[in-house]
Order: sequence, then C-alpha cells, then structure tokens
Amino acid sequence: MSNAQTKADIVAITMPKWGLSMTEGKVVGWLVDEGRELQPGDPVMDIETEKIANTFEALDAGTLRRKIADVDAVLPIGALLGVLAPATVPDAEIDAFVTEFQANYVPPAVEEGDEGPGYQFVEAGGRRLRYARRGDSGPAVVLIHGFGGDCDNWLFNLDPLAAVARVYALDLPGHGQSSKAIVDGSVDALAQAVLDFLDAVDVDAAHLVGHSLGGAVALAVAAVAPARVRALSLIAPVGLGARIDGDYVHGFIAAESRRDLKPVLQRLVANAELVNRQMIDDMLKFKRVDGVGDALRAIANGFVDGQAQRIDLRAALATLTCPVQVLWGGADRIVPQADAADLPAGVRFHRLEGVGHLPHLEAANAVNALLKDMTIGLA
Repeated sequence: MSNAQTKADIVAITMPKWGLSMTEGKVVGWLVDEGRELQPGDPVMDIETEKIANTFEALDAGTLRRKIADVDAVLPIGALLGVLAPATVPDAEIDAFVTEFQANYVPPAVEEGDEGPGYQFVEAGGRRLRYARRGDSGPAVVLIHGFGGDCDNWLFNLDPLAAVARVYALDLPGHGQSSKAIVDGSVDALAQAVLDFLDAVDVDAAHLVGHSLGGAVALAVAAVAPARVRALSLIAPVGLGARIDGDYVHGFIAAESRRDLKPVLQRLVANAELVNRQMIDDMLKFKRVDGVGDALRAIANGFVDGQAQRIDLRAALATLTCPVQVLWGGADRIVPQADAADLPAGVRFHRLEGVGHLPHLEAANAVNALLKDMTIGLA
C-alpha cells in the first residue's frame, strides 16, 4: 500500500464545536475500546462543555485504531481525540499521522464580544430579536426553541444543518436576549413574531423546525401563512394533545435557586447527568433579567391550564400540504408522546427511544440526519 493511499484511509476524530460560544470540551470518558469497528452514529465518548454534557457520536465509519485524548483532558475545538483507520494500515503510519496532525494543529482564535460570536439582532414587528445565522447556501431553515429556551438550545444542530442550508435560530419574544415586553403571550402572537422575523431577514419561505412550544408556534405559522413554510419539523410539539406537565412549566417560572431549578430541568431529559452546573447557572442568569418573570407567566398562560394544554392544532395540521415530520422522545415526561397517535396521513413520525423532551440535544445526530434529509429534499 502506498503512503498516499494509507493517509487517505486515516480519519481524525476531533473535538466537535457544539454551539456558537463553545471553545473547548472536557473528555468525560471513552465509550469504546481501541479495535472497535464504528459506524456513523455510534457513541464514542462523553464530552462536557460549559453548556451541557453530551455523547459524541461517530461521524465516519472505521476502526478505532488509537485513542489520543485522555479522560478528564480539556481540549480546544478541533483538537485530536482519536484516529480511525483500517487494520491494514501499519502502526507506524498511525504514529506519523498523529505527529503531523499535532505539529500542524492551531487552536481556533477566541472571538471577543459581550454578545458572543455569531449572534445578530434585528428589528421585527417593533421588537428587537436576537438570532444566530449559519450557512451560506441552500434552503432556509428556521429553528424555534421551546418555553424558557433560546437560540443556544440548537447548539448541536446549527453547524450540521449549515452544511446543507442557510440556518437561522432566533430567540422568541420574552426569551434569550430578545425583547422581554409581552403584550400578548398567545401562540398566535408568537407565530406573528416569527413571520415578522422572516420578513426582517428577507426569508420568503423556510423549513420551520419547532421544539415543544416552538413546535406549536411553527405549526401556527404554517396554518396562517402556508406559503411561508416549505416544510415543517415538529419536535415533541405542544398543540397535538390534551395533557402537559404543568408542574414543570410553573416550577421553571418559580425556581429562584440552583437547588430549586436543578430537579425541574432534569425532568427534561432521560439522563439527568446531561443537566450540568453551567446549564443551571445560565438559566438562573436569564430568569433574573428584568421582565423575564412577567414574560414567562404571560406566555405560559397562553398554552398551559393546570395540567392541560390550552391549544389544539390538530385540525390545522390536517390542512397542511407541505412535507411534515414529527419527532418525539420515547421517554418524554413533559408532553406525552402518546399525542403522536393518529396523526394525519402523510405526516412522518419518528420515535427516538431512550430520549426525553430534548431530542435535538439528547440524540442530536439522529435528529440532525432527519432534519437534513427533509431539507435536502427541498433543494
């Protein structure tokens, strides 16, 4: 085998970039041994960032020939974690590849700025909305977070989707760094805010991806302005059933300390260890901003009544002609996955086993693949 052929067969596993503000990650533990044959999507290691812990899944097929990163190592984006190569590649070639990679690797420069790298602001419908933008070509994809979230909830999805699309993730009114003044907290009012955002960033029509309350908002946009929606992906959406965990919603609003908020946030995920200290601190920081409490209560009143949902968008879903898919975690404790029963004909349903209410964080690779497939179909 020639040296050129050998190098082409060697694939570097590198520290991923999950989110606009991520600069480094900590290797919590390897989940596979050297010699293991990997397929795309196989779990490789657990990585913790300042935002959240997550399992890094293989992006390429191959045999794990070398572990480079030690457990507990904190490494910058793009640093070498491991090496994939066929068994036929000599160890000496693996050694040479690692030596060359490490000699040429330069950590990415840290971007400065109080608002973080990659964020922009726009005036839309009389409100100031923050958003993140990635990708330069392809169909437009707009990511709409759930109750209490912000555009950073899509930190594992922005870059993968940007490979096939122009991706926008906005902070809904009352959330993140968008305007906190809420006159009308209804789903319809939030849907109008999304339409105003599309106008402001010159997007005629988009693949809308909505999570939880954001799913209801995306569906409401499609119902009132179907020409603006090329496709719809609903992740554990509100609006398709009668029940909701109202204790979570009101517990989130009421929590004022780390001790109070941690068990509330842990209800969102199947694996409680995904909720780390930084995630809790970020949420508390957001909740202490002037106007946030009033905004969250107004928005909650628009879709929650005790343990019941105030809105029913099933009839609207049945009228849509654009491609629609629904994704749901089988272990969701916030919005019952049973709400996906008896969906209209033509709506694709994907159940993600062992996943809670945050599939786009808990099973990012699987969700990204589904979102990319639908987006590519629009090109």
